Amino acid sequence: MTSPDSRLDTMVLQLKALGHPARLSIVRLAVRGPREGTPAGEIQTRLDIPGSTLSHHLSELTQAGLLKPTRQGTTIRYAASFEQLRDLTSYLWEDCCGSGSRDACCP
Repeated sequence: MTSPDSRLDTMVLQLKALGHPARLSIVRLAVRGPREGTPAGEIQTRLDIPGSTLSHHLSELTQAGLLKPTRQGTTIRYAASFEQLRDLTSYLWEDCCGSGSRDACCP
């Protein structure tokens, strides 16, 4: 079990990672992509991001736990970490309206 401070640190790291237009675009592409992940080269082509810049963004998102890389030969595929993304969005809503339950005020 993680401490509240540890969980807060994780949420801050994840939100910081998403706080860049290119990284948010990468995560959205990964969410729409195949479950086994989208090849880095395809991400680069589809988003028109230089290779070294893409590498930096993929590293940030991976370190934040939002992407899961998998190597297939010489290709690295990046898949969305749905569990982490769900936890992050749930965290934002969990105390909705101060009720302690998001269902009390959020549809």
